Amino acid sequence: MNLDWSPDEERLLDAPTIRPYVIARGRTEAQDRFDLISLAVTIRPTTGAEIGLDPEHQAIVRLCRRAMSVAEIAAHLDLPAGIVRVLLGDLFDRGFVAVQQPQPEMDVLDERMYKAVLDGLRAL
Repeated sequence: MNLDWSPDEERLLDAPTIRPYVIARGRTEAQDRFDLISLAVTIRPTTGAEIGLDPEHQAIVRLCRRAMSVAEIAAHLDLPAGIVRVLLGDLFDRGFVAVQQPQPEMDVLDERMYKAVLDGLRAL
């Protein structure tokens, strides 16, 4: 067994690369219910004694006291969005957060929308 490390192998052990993988316990596939603009909101606070909840899970619960998008959570925690989606899935499954999908955009064929835009432009 060769215990000598090459520089290329050492680069693979870079902490910023390993940390997200460890936080998600090796999971990389998130549930489909969370995309970047999905809003997560805390529906039940943690006590800090729950088994299986890491500090990152608890940070998400604290952040989501007000509805926050997956992208915002990722930015606040300085984690990849994919990892945040995995963690949100854990919290959702255990009843700590709820997810809300953004409202669909207005029907672009709706004549009322065009009329409102024209009226707004005329008012300028």
